[in-house]
Amino acid sequence: MLTALGPLDDVVAHLGHSPRRVLVAGVSGSGKTTLARRVAARLGLPHTEIDALFHGPGWTPRATFLDDVRDVVGREGFVVEWQYRAARQLLLDEADLVVWLDLPVATTMRQVVTRTVRRARQHEVLWNGNVEPPLRTVFSDPGHVVRWAWSTRHSLRDLPATVARQDAPPTLVRLRSRRQVETWVRRLPEPPSR
Repeated sequence: MLTALGPLDDVVAHLGHSPRRVLVAGVSGSGKTTLARRVAARLGLPHTEIDALFHGPGWTPRATFLDDVRDVVGREGFVVEWQYRAARQLLLDEADLVVWLDLPVATTMRQVVTRTVRRARQHEVLWNGNVEPPLRTVFSDPGHVVRWAWSTRHSLRDLPATVARQDAPPTLVRLRSRRQVETWVRRLPEPPSR
C-alpha cells in the first residue's frame, strides 16, 4: 500500500529510520538535481547525477548507462534523480523514498527557460563536454529542451499509481511549492557528524 506524505510529515518516523535510498522525481525544470544534492548533503549520502550517466559526448546516450545505474542502486545508500524511462524501474525497485517535486507549470517552465538561457549564453559545459545549443534552435529543433519541457509538463501525473504498483512501494513525499520544499528539507535529520 502506498504511503503519501506531505512537507510536514516526519519521514524518519514513518520509515523507522533515516532514508537511505532516495529518488527525486519531477518534470524538467522542477529542480530535481538541486534538491537531490541538498538531500544527499543533509542525509550524508552520495548523490549521483543521472544526466552525467546518460549523456555521452555529442549528447549521445552512453552504452554503459544501465550498468552504471545498477552500480548506483547496488550501493548501501544513494540519492539520484528519477528519470529516463529505461532506468526508472531499476531505480524504483531499490528506493525507500521518492520525493516528487510537483510544482506549478509556470514555475517549472520559468526555471527551465532561465537555466537554458544561462547555460547557452555562458557556454556552460554540462555532462561529458556537452553544451546547450544556440538559443535560436528552440524554433528549429523539436527536441530542444524548452520545447521538450513543455510537451512533457504533465508526464508525472500518474506517479502515485506507478509507485503504488510496486510489490513493496517506497514512501512518496509530494511537494507542491518551493515553500514546501524548504519546509521538508529543514525537517530532515541533521547531517551526520564527521
